[in-house]
Amino acid sequence: MTTAADIMHTGVRWASATETLDRVAQLMREEGVGVIPIADPDSPDERMCGIITDRDIVLECIAQGHDPAQVTARELCKGTPRWVSTSAGVDEILREMESHQIRRLPVVDENKRLVGMISEADLSQHLTDDKIAEFVGRVYA
Repeated sequence: MTTAADIMHTGVRWASATETLDRVAQLMREEGVGVIPIADPDSPDERMCGIITDRDIVLECIAQGHDPAQVTARELCKGTPRWVSTSAGVDEILREMESHQIRRLPVVDENKRLVGMISEADLSQHLTDDKIAEFVGRVYA
């Protein structure tokens, strides 16, 4: 069975919840990504407390007239981040991404530490054409 550990890409950088959004955007540029997981430095094991996309920064900060150098990642993180464990199978990954209409999914180990990220491109390499079409229809609906 193909698992999240087989699909994910590793080496995911995360930012502290205390980082400003301009710094988070700089990390995105450095890494060539549109999403950065956010970790809570106040938790004993720096668990993920959110995820911020480039779109979040633009729509929830800049377009609202806020200065990204003055707003922290913690202020933008809302709700509980979605994730799967390294042992999750393709069906579970699909369910999580489709039911929450998300295109990038963090992967955590048994200690709830971030170990990777699954993008729709990563996932598509492990799906049939029919499954890809179904996934796209549900995520982008």
